[in-house]
Amino acid sequence: MNDPGLIRLVNSVIWPGFNGTSLPPWLEAALQENLAGVVYFSQNIDDDDPGQIRRLSANIRALNPHALIGSDEEGGNVTRLQSVRGSDFPGAAALGVVDDTGSTAEVGRALAHLARAAGINVVISPVADVNTNPDNPVIGVRSFGSDTALVSRHVAAMVRGIQSQRVAACVKHFPGHGDTSSDSHVSLPRVELSLAEMERDHLPPFRAAVEAGVMAVMSAHIVVPDLGEEPATLNRTALNLLRNSGFGSLIITDALDMAAVRSTVGSGPGAVMALQAGADLLCVGNPSNLGPKGGTSVDEDDYLEVRNALLNALASGALNTARLEESAARIKQCAAWTRTDAEPFEGGTDWTRLAGKAINTEPLDNAVNLRQVHVLDARAQRNMAAGPQTDVFAAAFAAHIDVHQLHVGSPESVATAVAELTITADTAVLVLTDNLSTGGTQLTAARETLRLVPDAVVVNAGVAPADSGLRVIHTHGASRATAAALADRLLGRR
Repeated sequence: MNDPGLIRLVNSVIWPGFNGTSLPPWLEAALQENLAGVVYFSQNIDDDDPGQIRRLSANIRALNPHALIGSDEEGGNVTRLQSVRGSDFPGAAALGVVDDTGSTAEVGRALAHLARAAGINVVISPVADVNTNPDNPVIGVRSFGSDTALVSRHVAAMVRGIQSQRVAACVKHFPGHGDTSSDSHVSLPRVELSLAEMERDHLPPFRAAVEAGVMAVMSAHIVVPDLGEEPATLNRTALNLLRNSGFGSLIITDALDMAAVRSTVGSGPGAVMALQAGADLLCVGNPSNLGPKGGTSVDEDDYLEVRNALLNALASGALNTARLEESAARIKQCAAWTRTDAEPFEGGTDWTRLAGKAINTEPLDNAVNLRQVHVLDARAQRNMAAGPQTDVFAAAFAAHIDVHQLHVGSPESVATAVAELTITADTAVLVLTDNLSTGGTQLTAARETLRLVPDAVVVNAGVAPADSGLRVIHTHGASRATAAALADRLLGRR
């Protein structure tokens, strides 16, 4: 258990998160003992200190020059580096609506430039899932859309854009999380599709990414019955599908602290099973998430659970050193690739204008004289994939006029909120939603608001439903750029 050589070998395939904005002692020690690297989450970023994250990355590489430093930088709803103010970049769904692969590649270049400036060399993006289930609780507008060909061409463009900056792209979530009705952060989803249906509708974007030269693919904690009852991350048959497509680089697990693994086999045994199945890099996860310890999880404990499970597996023969050495070599090859020269980056794209191309609406009738907007926010207040976020829409309007914001849910809360409002000729009422599925509370709240305030404007930041029966402005996401574009449009500024 304490063999330094085995500890270095085991560490070489572990990719943990950690708490705080500086390196805790356990992490410093692990990096010196050949830890593969770290994953940044929002709690690791001090937004009040612009140089903090780059110094942190430099400290990590001083301890391990080969470290892979990763971050979920998708643009749109999911960002770590810009979680306080919202992403500068329109997200995948908006880019899919615009359907200009050149713009998508430019977003990829800009995301990677932002990451590289922070010392990050793996961007865990783009989402290659085809969102064929409109009620998908975890993918939604993180996907380029529901059309396989569209998603495929934009995934390839994003990969090329990201990797032009010598930042490794990691497409996710293989073999496709787009048709699920549950979230693998909180349960183990099943995709009730045949392998032939998966081959037709969900695997092509991953193959497009492989053809574009993607450096990494992240596996999904989902069960596809035709591939067996183990989730894909722990499933040799599933991961062989990826290897047999010609992909020879890194397979990275989705976070092992997610309930789909943690609450079924456990993070430690899951790590062993993932390596046995052919995964290379074990993403331990975000220690700030609620888990079996009720939010009191200690980052070092999460790392040790995985490390010790691998050491025990080596001692028992369940794993052999050759399997870990194979993965460690791929990890080092990826790290070496990121140290080569990036293409020149010019920048200067107007991201708000680009995001606005996905929003089809006219200015409000009273836009010129508008002095205040009442925002009734019917959205769910937390998404496990996105993490804690600022309210980009309120902030975008507050840059120009007064904003009065209330959270609503039930029809009764809508009626109470509307009764508090003073509505005059120089005010407007907006209802913010991100899930207008039939029978849902947000659709009910929007309808009740319109019954009480017929001139209210309904804004949907989620997937556009086939027909909500309402006049709705669809923004296709909730980036800072998208919110600014909406505010500019409704206020007649563009």
